[in-house]
Amino acid sequence: MARFIRNPEELLETLTTILGDKILKSVLHVGEVTITIAPDTVHSVMETLRHHDELKFEQMTDITGVDYAAYGLTEWDVEASNHGFSRGTTPQAVGRAGTQLEKTAHKKSMTERFAVVYQLLSLTHNARLRVKTYLDGEQNNTIPMVDSVSDIWAGANWFERETFDMFGIAFRNHPDLRRILSDYGFIGHPLRKDFPLTGNVEVIYDEELRRVVYQPVSIESRVNIPRMIRKG
Repeated sequence: MARFIRNPEELLETLTTILGDKILKSVLHVGEVTITIAPDTVHSVMETLRHHDELKFEQMTDITGVDYAAYGLTEWDVEASNHGFSRGTTPQAVGRAGTQLEKTAHKKSMTERFAVVYQLLSLTHNARLRVKTYLDGEQNNTIPMVDSVSDIWAGANWFERETFDMFGIAFRNHPDLRRILSDYGFIGHPLRKDFPLTGNVEVIYDEELRRVVYQPVSIESRVNIPRMIRKG
């Protein structure tokens, strides 16, 4: 007979018992349980989380990606009174200039640049769980990839397409892995840290051609910050 999971501590204990060494890391913080697993175990672990009587995570509530390319770096780490305005006009952070990622990002050989994060809900046991897996950055022309879980939760289909569109993370065996938010001919992945904040192209309506056309982005790459006016 399945046990009813009464609290996060019991959930973590149950996960540790059932998944064993498939859990690379576990965190219990502010009542939330997060486990980290290897990318090659994602599909098998997710099947266990979905179908095991003592877990029964029937709902996949969200899937998203994280780009850790410039983790720990910030443009705001300056003395505002001396550098505030220049910071707005001089590119300093990843995303504001195309070369900044190579200059400043914490690369660590990019072995764990991307993460895929899954949010699960068990209605049977009234429990929530966060699952993370880390993927390599693009090396040797390989695309970050992990197995699709759309055959386990049908709702994962669109979440995986969104993650593919925004982060360029591919999902193996996905039935229809196409962009879902950006345009058909869009180049790049907008939520990657090396993607310019202003984008690469802009869309305008050409009066002579009488159609929508793409052209290089014309707006200045800068950060809008408040300026303090000091009297005297």
